[in-house]
Amino acid sequence: MRRRHLVLIGLLSLAAITYLDRVCITFASVRIQKDLHLDPAQWGWVIGAFTAAYALFEVPTGTMGDRLGGRRILTRIVVWWSIFTSLTGLARSYAVLLVTRFLFGIGEAGAFPNISSVICRWFPLKERARAMGMSWTASRLGGALAPLIVIPIQQRFGWRASFGVLGCAGMVWAIAWFTLYRDHPSGLKGITAKELDEIGDTPTVARSHRLPWAQAFRSRNFILILLMYHTYCWGSYFYISWMPNYLQIGRHFSENSMKLWGMLPFVLSGSANTLGGVFSDKLVPIVGLAWARRSIGAGGLILGSVFMALMATVANNNLAAVFLALAYGCMDAMLPVSWAVCMDVGGGPQRGAECGDEYGRTGCLVRLRGGLWLGSQILARPQFLCTGQLQSAYLSDGRAPFCERFIVSGHQCC
Repeated sequence: MRRRHLVLIGLLSLAAITYLDRVCITFASVRIQKDLHLDPAQWGWVIGAFTAAYALFEVPTGTMGDRLGGRRILTRIVVWWSIFTSLTGLARSYAVLLVTRFLFGIGEAGAFPNISSVICRWFPLKERARAMGMSWTASRLGGALAPLIVIPIQQRFGWRASFGVLGCAGMVWAIAWFTLYRDHPSGLKGITAKELDEIGDTPTVARSHRLPWAQAFRSRNFILILLMYHTYCWGSYFYISWMPNYLQIGRHFSENSMKLWGMLPFVLSGSANTLGGVFSDKLVPIVGLAWARRSIGAGGLILGSVFMALMATVANNNLAAVFLALAYGCMDAMLPVSWAVCMDVGGGPQRGAECGDEYGRTGCLVRLRGGLWLGSQILARPQFLCTGQLQSAYLSDGRAPFCERFIVSGHQCC
């Protein structure tokens, strides 16, 4: 097995643990709210505390990874968030839970930008979208496993025990990663000259680099790519924050049935992530890089909007849950493509990771607003169907550094 594929296995396991820890609290949400006597508005602040911290520290942590390397920074990220995942289970009050989730958000910030930076250094251009797609697939696998792991544990031992188990899993990964991984292919023992030639000339860890932020924010392309991801997050954040509440409270699914219906959106999303990345890479030699990224991104988001609208209008609960899962699958087909665009055109792994950092920041800002607003909607209308869902579809020009042509499709259904 090639050494870069072993690195990819490490990244896939990281992505899975990331979402397993992140989504764990959503599948324990009903029990936590009951135990700590939290209303939906307070719960909105709990999930918002994580996203606020994630947004604030996404760019600094991504920059640290570019300068210090994924070996040290990803180890620090996982150790930090594993500690605060475990401490979540010890929270006895609303205030303590808020602080703990905020600190958890600080710890997890920068994980995916640093994953993209590692991929830039270890994979040739033609394999990057595929590798990024597999990473996002693994994250969704973590989300799919969450109800299968969290619900049985909390049914037998209570919701607090599940956080301790997941915190330990993260610590094991951090030890293995720091021991085995190296920041550049040339620094890993046992790698062959043939594989180094396949990977090509990739930069080492940068001692110092800087993105011209003033120039970037004067770029129409840069603003449009951030707007695309911003609007995408209106839909995607629903799945990792309020979906269990929606299905259990709004659609009257039992806790046991959540093992299936809570898992299904992440299964379809994971499959779509892999297929989106693979098809985009396959299309590159046929239609060119621009259209290979463009067609998958725009098509997935448009279909996601259609299924989300159907979910919001049907009365049958099972059918609504199926449409909910299909929407997540379609919209997430664009995810590896959008991150691959950063790596394709950002001017090297540092620029690509920094664009990814700003992706994360703009996504978290809308997730913070969305999380708080959703809480008020549940409080006012427990039978809510959907929140302000704005999906974006974009077309990259190929001549420009980011996205030249941009279209938006959206709807609002409540």
